[in-house]
Amino acid sequence: MNYYFLLLSILFGYMVSWFVVLILKKRNDVADFAWGLGFILLSWSAFILSGFSFRALFVNILITIWGARLALHIYKRNSNKPEDFRYQQWRKEWKYFYIRSFFQIYLLQGLFLFLISTPVFAINASAFNGFKITDFVGLIVWLIGFYFENVGDSQLKKFISDPKNKGKIMDQGLWSYTRHPNYFGEVTQWWGIYIIALSTPSGFYTIIGPLTITILILFVSGIPLLEKKYVGRPDYETYKKRTSVFFPLPPR
Repeated sequence: MNYYFLLLSILFGYMVSWFVVLILKKRNDVADFAWGLGFILLSWSAFILSGFSFRALFVNILITIWGARLALHIYKRNSNKPEDFRYQQWRKEWKYFYIRSFFQIYLLQGLFLFLISTPVFAINASAFNGFKITDFVGLIVWLIGFYFENVGDSQLKKFISDPKNKGKIMDQGLWSYTRHPNYFGEVTQWWGIYIIALSTPSGFYTIIGPLTITILILFVSGIPLLEKKYVGRPDYETYKKRTSVFFPLPPR
């Protein structure tokens, strides 16, 4: 059976199972928790279907570190708290809520997950021909992204947990250089994986992966939805004027 069809089938079953969790838990934000774990599932499924490769093992470990950290972070963030405000809003606005959730959240997220994973699929499907310079460059780029996502999340968590900061805008640490260091980190990690994929014969054509996550974060479900929450706040408008929206830059 076709390699990609099998991976799609595994992914479809995975997303359907999380839709069942939504019905049982009555929380659509379980989809956020499923995001990172889905990449781990697809990566190792591709590894099992393709056979052993040192490059694939190396990349799948990176994906596992990233996906597990992200899932754990989201689980801790959402535990014992109301459903994320974005999902609450959709719950109020959408007619035929569960049907629309299945297609617009779970199946659509599965499609994006699959597209973003294309560099990983190419790496797993390719025979190992020795490590190349692109492997090391890609690893450095991935590490930069992991640092920004991990440290950015940690700094925000510490800031929010301090009662003195209630109602304030986080503008310290990495957040003084970019309004979204965690999003910058996530996108950068996927460009790092793509650079590693360039070590394989078909790697160049998997650019759809990093492009998809970049477009989603910058223009669709990442930054636009999050910043919409702060529209009209004078303190956030001031923060926007002095701080880069995405790429880390010195404060203006």
